[in-house]
Amino acid sequence: MLQLYAGLALYGASSALLVEAGLGLEPWNVLHQGLAELTGASIGVVSIAVGALVLLLWIPLRQRPGLGTVSNVVVVGLALDATLALLPAVHALGARIPLMLAGIVLNGAATGLYIAARFGAGPRDGLMTGLHHRTGRSIRLMRTAVEVAVVATGFVLGGTIGVGTLLYAVSIGPLAQLFLRMFAVPAAPTGSAVVAEGSPGRAILRR
Repeated sequence: MLQLYAGLALYGASSALLVEAGLGLEPWNVLHQGLAELTGASIGVVSIAVGALVLLLWIPLRQRPGLGTVSNVVVVGLALDATLALLPAVHALGARIPLMLAGIVLNGAATGLYIAARFGAGPRDGLMTGLHHRTGRSIRLMRTAVEVAVVATGFVLGGTIGVGTLLYAVSIGPLAQLFLRMFAVPAAPTGSAVVAEGSPGRAILRR
């Protein structure tokens, strides 16, 4: 559980670094930022609201959430807002580029941490796998379709896309896979009510 919550908190912190760098966000945060601009709410609050709505979509998709799934909805958004409140404003490009790179690497480490803890996939990852099971289409296709729609909608609403978005897209898979191996823990006993079934190694391949 320590690994789970550390991973989720660091995930929110890594997203805050990308927001502050202003060079492009990960796909879902493009949407969150766009909605935040539209509604006036903080990006963390929007992240929680969207995560909760996505989790509701698990019901018709017959997905089973774990403790990590529900925790993901709340902890990431809170950590994102808290980190943004602590970060000083960064304007110089020479500082924003390292901030972007640090955000991407930290995001990979955080992803490896919370997935390897085996307490359930995040709500957005579960959406991809649920669509895969219900439609018979590949996870890669479902993920690509959803994230393209998410990025496009977020951009129209005012979310930031840029070199950071592209770099995140091509690097997050290898980074998360690397950190997943580093942080892997033994599987919990069969029958746990809060631990999701399946291999985290297989789960990370869909990134």
